Amino acid sequence: MIIGRKKELEQLVEAYESEYSEFVAVYGRRRVGKTFLVREAFDYRFTFQHAGLSKSNMKKQLAAWKSSLADAGMKVRATPKSWIDAFDLLKELIRNSEERKKVVFIDEMPWMDTKRSEFIPALEHFWNGWASSRKDVLLIVCGSATSWIINKVIKNHGGLHNRVTHKVHLKQFTLKECEEYAESLKLKLTRKQVMECYMVMGGVPFYWSLMNKRLSMSQNIDALFFDEDAVLKGEFDELYSSLFRQPEIYVNIVRTLGEKRVGMLREELIEEGNIADTGHLSQALEDLEYCGFIRRYNLIGRKKKGAVFQLTDFYTLFYFKFIQHNVRGDRQFWSKSINTPMHAAWCGLAFERVCLLHVDQIKRALSIGGVQSSESAWYSTRKKRNEWRSDGAQIDLLIDRNDDVIDVCEMKYYQDEVVLDEEKAGKIENRMLRLREETGTEKAIHAILVTTKGLKRNAYSDVVQDVVTVSDLFGDF
Repeated sequence: MIIGRKKELEQLVEAYESEYSEFVAVYGRRRVGKTFLVREAFDYRFTFQHAGLSKSNMKKQLAAWKSSLADAGMKVRATPKSWIDAFDLLKELIRNSEERKKVVFIDEMPWMDTKRSEFIPALEHFWNGWASSRKDVLLIVCGSATSWIINKVIKNHGGLHNRVTHKVHLKQFTLKECEEYAESLKLKLTRKQVMECYMVMGGVPFYWSLMNKRLSMSQNIDALFFDEDAVLKGEFDELYSSLFRQPEIYVNIVRTLGEKRVGMLREELIEEGNIADTGHLSQALEDLEYCGFIRRYNLIGRKKKGAVFQLTDFYTLFYFKFIQHNVRGDRQFWSKSINTPMHAAWCGLAFERVCLLHVDQIKRALSIGGVQSSESAWYSTRKKRNEWRSDGAQIDLLIDRNDDVIDVCEMKYYQDEVVLDEEKAGKIENRMLRLREETGTEKAIHAILVTTKGLKRNAYSDVVQDVVTVSDLFGDF
């Protein structure tokens, strides 16, 4: 059963029904369901299906290729000696196929590109010199190493330049999709619990699939991450080593960003993370953004150029805030952390990330889905040498609308309704006043409260123009 993925399925169907040969690259974060999507889309039937071997040399990769050809019904006497030979055998298999469209699915392709293997030139030769000249080949490639797929295939500057005809970016589930998936798994979770699970695991289907319907939410988190034999105990190292061939710089970046509630400028990242200012850093930041681990955003009203980077991957944030601090190996570390100051601080931080990944739902709740707009952030620069650093006034989400309105989103995680008093209302008004003064905007500024259960009406609640709740983030409009 496929939850969501309507757009991605439409892309695959469009490629299959094309009158020409098509080259499809499927990419996205590890554990997000790329292989499952492709297999389900084609009902597990392919002219040829192959998956690269993890941490194996060229000889073993070619032997596995021969085995996959045999699984497809081809009699191969000897293991191919090169990737050119291997793709020649694939050509023969395709020629002998009577299927209208020959669907070739190569999974975990990055692992096949071993040192001095000449894999990419062989792939170029297969597609440019043969498959693209036919009308009946559908080549689908994907792999967990998203940066490889992007840089070696999608952004290839050599023979594969602009050869990919369909790019399928598989993103994490939304809150609504996680709710639907939880229901399909027979997990009895309230919406509050679905959201809290999302704050731990994000919308990564594989993580959700491991939850036990006989356990409570808290018991599940302990069992998955903190138990002595927890399935996801070593996930952090596996995650980054599988995605990136030189994971050290990537881990350094996310670890440095994980220390900050707000984002960091590139120069701050270099200084605090002790990272060399090279092209490798630029590439790593781009790779992490493509994988959905960080977001890059601009500061409204900032005079100097330069993006701000912020850690947005829920599991990585959870790892830094909880898993790495379980130094004594407490098997109920999560359950015992609930309602502690550490847990409360994490809830506020993770809830902000949930909101940032559901901006479209926030816009629809505000009835501005059809209004052209852009998202940014703002930090007061007053009385600070560093141009952008905050001295107390900060807004993590601004929706700058083309209808002359700026929505200032106050994202607050509360167990109950938010109750504003004179002090809290004054802080909201002060932020809006400082925003107008320091940016010089002439647009109307609206205060929007994004929270769990809404706003209690009282003498101070009129400072807020509109309220968005968790139900809105689930898409209940």
